[in-house]
Amino acid sequence: MAYSGPRTLFEKLWEPHTIAQLPGKVDLLQVDRHLMHELTGVEAVRVLERRGLPVRNPDLTFATLDHVISTEPGRTAGDEPWSSEMVDAMRAQMGRLGIPIFDIGDGRQGIVHVIGPELGLSLPGTLIVCGDSHTCTHGAFGALAWGIGSSELVHVLGTQTIRQVRPKTMRVRFEGAVPPGVTAKDMILYLIGQLGAAAGTGYAVEYAGPAVEALSMEGRMTLCNLTIELGAKFGLVAPDDTTFAYLRGREYAPQGAAFDAAVAQWRTLYSDAGANFDRDVQIDAAAISPQVTWGTSPEHVIALDAAVPDPAREPDLARRVALQTALEYMDVHAGQRLGELDVDRVFIGSCTNSRIEDLRAAAEVVNGLHVAQGVRAWVVPGSLSVARQAAEEGLDQIFRAAGFEWREPGCSMCVGANGDVVGPGERCVSTSNRNFAGRQGPGARTHLASPAVAAASALAGHIAAPCVRGARGVA
Repeated sequence: MAYSGPRTLFEKLWEPHTIAQLPGKVDLLQVDRHLMHELTGVEAVRVLERRGLPVRNPDLTFATLDHVISTEPGRTAGDEPWSSEMVDAMRAQMGRLGIPIFDIGDGRQGIVHVIGPELGLSLPGTLIVCGDSHTCTHGAFGALAWGIGSSELVHVLGTQTIRQVRPKTMRVRFEGAVPPGVTAKDMILYLIGQLGAAAGTGYAVEYAGPAVEALSMEGRMTLCNLTIELGAKFGLVAPDDTTFAYLRGREYAPQGAAFDAAVAQWRTLYSDAGANFDRDVQIDAAAISPQVTWGTSPEHVIALDAAVPDPAREPDLARRVALQTALEYMDVHAGQRLGELDVDRVFIGSCTNSRIEDLRAAAEVVNGLHVAQGVRAWVVPGSLSVARQAAEEGLDQIFRAAGFEWREPGCSMCVGANGDVVGPGERCVSTSNRNFAGRQGPGARTHLASPAVAAASALAGHIAAPCVRGARGVA
């Protein structure tokens, strides 16, 4: 399909990747980058090999170990026999197939959605897929990126293409500026709370407006990361000088004159004036304050100083029942203040908030202070590169001195696998992206928050804002 007239950023990305239009309004798209991890990649390769099929473009697939690799200091594989077998299987598969793998031995290992950007694999205008729903993170670079399923993984490995129904488009403009202390995590949680966790279903979402343009690349990645929690596969931000400065000199990015030529092309990747969106949403950025989830969906979110909502005020019966169920699972009650909730665990990590900027924000809160008695707090850097930079800046020592456990890079407690879990009935303030029942372990109670709020909660022993650290209650 050829577009005429003003085009959205999404249309500018979709059109050049369209190889053919298939029956049922399905497009066949060319894949530029295929990212893999051990949890979904190992079985996909096994299926491919059982069918006797070669990998179409091994040089365009990149693997890492993140979901079940151990985060214990000194780790070599997983913490359990099954996880070590999975890690070893991927190592063997990638060596056999000639697919690059970022392992702990070469210093580039980390969470797939952290290392893709930091290595320069995530570039404006590219189409990126991965067997992980948070692949939308890479859309922060003006890339067309989304998570795919197991059968699609096999298809991409064998053909370097993917079939996809073209979604509708939504633009979310964050107008104005956010107040001090409000982060990208607060922005996206606020949006999900306002629109609902299914509002983005069937859409590609472009984030725009002054508050988005003011974000660093780390902030934009956090924003796009939770797009799937809005119900959308695709999250996008138009590339600009912030994007180009971040990418310059990255290992897999173009170098020298080729980079300058690429930037000239990347500057065309924006939504034209007058481009039509199927839905336009305006958010007053000044109205956003630090956000924390209270329930078992990212849409169960309130301002840190607000009260837990009362299900009795919900007119829809199904929603009322769901809210009541969430209250019971989380062991909170209507009208309760979040600052009244004691915490057992704090997790700073995941593909949402484990980058160097996130660790700096948390370290600034804890510097010179100590984790409250009875709280077990972890910091899990998103990659070995992040861990090295944190060490150079002394951040690891700040966390250790404050009583945090400093772990090795991996998905860790976000996915709740391989032993990195929150205990039954324990309450955890987490910088990750999902607070579903049992997500961090059977019976675990998860509150999503920014790194600064998570750090402050570790110090206070209850959910707290950084400005009140050890005081009871929240500001």
